[in-house]
Amino acid sequence: MDQLKRVMLKLSGEALAKKEGGFDEEEIKRVAAQVKVLYDQGVDIGIVIGGGNFWRGRTGVEIDRPKSDSIGMLATVMNCIYVSEHFRYAGMKTAVLTPFICGNFTELFSKDRANELFEQKKVLFFAGGTGHPYFSTDMAMALRAVEINADCILAAKNVDGVYDSDPGKNPDAKKFDKLSISEVVERQLGVIDLAASIMLMENKIPMRLFALKKENSIVDAIGDNFTGTEITID
Repeated sequence: MDQLKRVMLKLSGEALAKKEGGFDEEEIKRVAAQVKVLYDQGVDIGIVIGGGNFWRGRTGVEIDRPKSDSIGMLATVMNCIYVSEHFRYAGMKTAVLTPFICGNFTELFSKDRANELFEQKKVLFFAGGTGHPYFSTDMAMALRAVEINADCILAAKNVDGVYDSDPGKNPDAKKFDKLSISEVVERQLGVIDLAASIMLMENKIPMRLFALKKENSIVDAIGDNFTGTEITID
């Protein structure tokens, strides 16, 4: 991959949490150490973190969808504030931006403000989703990637790439080393939600999907040792 100047990193909330609950501090430190490598190379880094370790949908709960999604947005704010502090201790300057006013905990997002903070060599955490219900953090990732003119999205998942079927259910599932974003949309492969996939396809932003737990996976995602799935633009 050509030298990247600006990337969007998507992290799963569940991947940063312990099975018994709470944050997996050692995993977050490993993530911070890897991002620091990119940071020291002068790469601008934006980050979106899911909120699934705190809240995932309305399963078993009688609650209005917009209210449920509001809880999920706040979960991502907590995740971003927590992880950003680990990044600061690892030697990076950070800022947390939200699409809604959140006291003095975060800054209000705008493209101009994001670019100012990038110029100050800060890692930017985009929390709070899109600020609206019915949109996932996948959509927030795609939207912010378009707004900040990211060169590529690095999607760290619990699986090591994109498969033609669920590898957890089908032992013969085939992994793709490379495929186009239009194929992802046409075949509805479930890499990210469909609306986010269409936004990336229309705005021609490539993505690399890989397993977060693999050693050095974030650094490898922008180098020659990448072993996940590369999703190309048409």
